[in-house]
Amino acid sequence: MNVDALDRDVSSIAAAIGEPARARMLYCLSDGRARTSTELAVVAGVTPSTASAHLQRLLTERLVKVIAQGKHRYYSLGQEDVADALEALSVLAGRPRAPFVPRTPDGLRAARRCYDHIAGALGVSLHDRFRVMGWLSDASRDNSYEIAPKGAKALASLGVDIDAARKLRRRFAFACVDWSERRPHIGGAVGAALLGVALARKWVIQDLDSRALTVTKSGRREMLARFGVQS
Repeated sequence: MNVDALDRDVSSIAAAIGEPARARMLYCLSDGRARTSTELAVVAGVTPSTASAHLQRLLTERLVKVIAQGKHRYYSLGQEDVADALEALSVLAGRPRAPFVPRTPDGLRAARRCYDHIAGALGVSLHDRFRVMGWLSDASRDNSYEIAPKGAKALASLGVDIDAARKLRRRFAFACVDWSERRPHIGGAVGAALLGVALARKWVIQDLDSRALTVTKSGRREMLARFGVQS
């Protein structure tokens, strides 16, 4: 890339970040959690249509990415470098950003079902640990996952039949955005199989009156030993 082209690209990105409404959106997303365009419109103090235009500009500059999930489209920062740049700008401005505070009831936020897979803080923690351990690998651009060989071996030891899960007429494994944590947990057939194992082994107990899951004493011990997850 020649110097003139680099200068143009840097200027274009800086201009995209420099617009106040877009800056507010980006800083809102810098906590690593996803938001809808409606939520970002409120944060930015603009109309939904104006927010859509701003988000399109941020998408063009690859400052954000979007995940389509059901009726919603969730936006998050495009890559870790964007968060680093925003943090550096915050240091220059001398103003730390306010932390995200979920408003979900504690019981539902800790662990719950999302359809037939584990959600809440527990589901997000499992997702993150599986990624760190290299059990999940990106399969495509539609937020799907493939199971790496060592992940398949580990899950098989728990009784998860990966081959059977793959043959089901549903998505195999994907990043499902958690509505309380606004970060991904594991959805699809693999996520359902994990919940099935957790229930069968009594690592979690289903609340009869809600989607909440209670992690048992043995569940906390097993998840820490097997996955490094504290629940």
